[in-house]
Amino acid sequence: MSRSKPSTGLSSACREIWPFKRRNMATSTDTYDLLIRGGAIVGETGVRSADIAVADGRIVLVDPEIAGAAAATIVATGLHVFPGVIDAHVHFNDPGRTEWEGFGSGSRALAAAGGTTFFDMPLNAHPPTIDAESFKQKLQVASGVSHVDFALWGGMVPGNLDRMDELASCGVIGFKAFMSNSGIDDFQAVDDYALYDGMTRAARLKRIVAVHAENDAITAALARQAVAKGQTAARDYLRSRPAIAELEAINRAILFAQGTGCSLHIVHVTTGRGVALVAEARGRGVDVSCETCPHYLVLCDDDLERLGAVAKCAPPLRSALEREALWRHIQTGALQMVASDHSPAPPSMKTGDDFFRIWGGISGCQHLLALLITEGHVSRDLPLHLIGRLTASYVADRFGLAPRKGRLAEGYDADVALVDLEAGYEIRAEDLMYRHRQSPYVGRSVRGRVVQTLVRGTTVYRDGEIVGQPLGRLVTPQQRTST
Repeated sequence: MSRSKPSTGLSSACREIWPFKRRNMATSTDTYDLLIRGGAIVGETGVRSADIAVADGRIVLVDPEIAGAAAATIVATGLHVFPGVIDAHVHFNDPGRTEWEGFGSGSRALAAAGGTTFFDMPLNAHPPTIDAESFKQKLQVASGVSHVDFALWGGMVPGNLDRMDELASCGVIGFKAFMSNSGIDDFQAVDDYALYDGMTRAARLKRIVAVHAENDAITAALARQAVAKGQTAARDYLRSRPAIAELEAINRAILFAQGTGCSLHIVHVTTGRGVALVAEARGRGVDVSCETCPHYLVLCDDDLERLGAVAKCAPPLRSALEREALWRHIQTGALQMVASDHSPAPPSMKTGDDFFRIWGGISGCQHLLALLITEGHVSRDLPLHLIGRLTASYVADRFGLAPRKGRLAEGYDADVALVDLEAGYEIRAEDLMYRHRQSPYVGRSVRGRVVQTLVRGTTVYRDGEIVGQPLGRLVTPQQRTST
């Protein structure tokens, strides 16, 4: 794989022509806003050559050799056309902690990754999204600066359970709760009763509950013991958050979901055993799903020691054996979603030798798709249509955004990522669009360059540059499919 950055000549394979007409269109009276011609369409079950016609921001036809004219045409010959990535787990920290990231820089990075929709978590913003007023504050900020569409998570914290109804009325995608210390003072973890009560309310409101599943009693006690002994290196941090803490919490959350009838989503699962617990529960009728993240699929515990603070996260990186177990579950279909858990912080919070003080978050949304293509498709023969499902169609189905988001099909929003699968490049700090240009992936060679991203038929990213003004708007759940 080449470690040099390819030339920007890719734009010629993805050029826009104004206007465009082909000879075989002469007898057609159909006129579209946009035609995407000659690309390899990544669909639900495979890849096929087809054109895409767009009108009023939606896909109106997918078919080989579409006849008709268009105000604009994208020639996608030699490119793969993916459904736009829906990243269901990001922390853009806006409002209140914009110096950490912000909707502007975060959405630019996501657009560069082929992302067209994100779900922003309720914490790290200040105030956190725990009532209607804080929801409206966040919505106002995001609506003016986001380059892609977005949904907002509501928080489930001690003391706000009576505000869940108003959050649902505002249109939250679901409710996020921590079963362990969040690391943020204004977003407290729920105890077992609050989680059970909150799930009961969420079931009535027909909203999904997402949980950070780690047993706080275990992780907190181990951390205290390590710090008291002056054991604060990377391996000490890893030992303080063992897999059993995650597995126990997953089991407990599933039990509560089954008892309340609540739809449950386990975020950032790090082990194959965790995925197996979710799959087993789903097999016996519990409405539960889970996600993993690129860092758990690409990195392992040895990388934390090698890379240092930039690779610290919670739950932590696991062994290479656990990493491969996650890939096996993806290949079998048991693990159905990948989200970035993009959780940035200023460089001052990602430095030092005391791994119990370093901020636990990884910046990674800009390379979610490229990492899956490289490590999944190129290295492990993962079918491209499965990558499209992991990052788009399943996400839309699970969170109630279909039939508007998640597929390259008639009636869906024209959210599109055009990708050159043959383009290899090295991830460089100077190319990162984050507010702070730090990532554990810097220096890594990947395949699959996103050359153009469209949100509702409008180009927002092309050949390394953001195009146009922010156009992102709120999306809300309409219906959800059970797992």
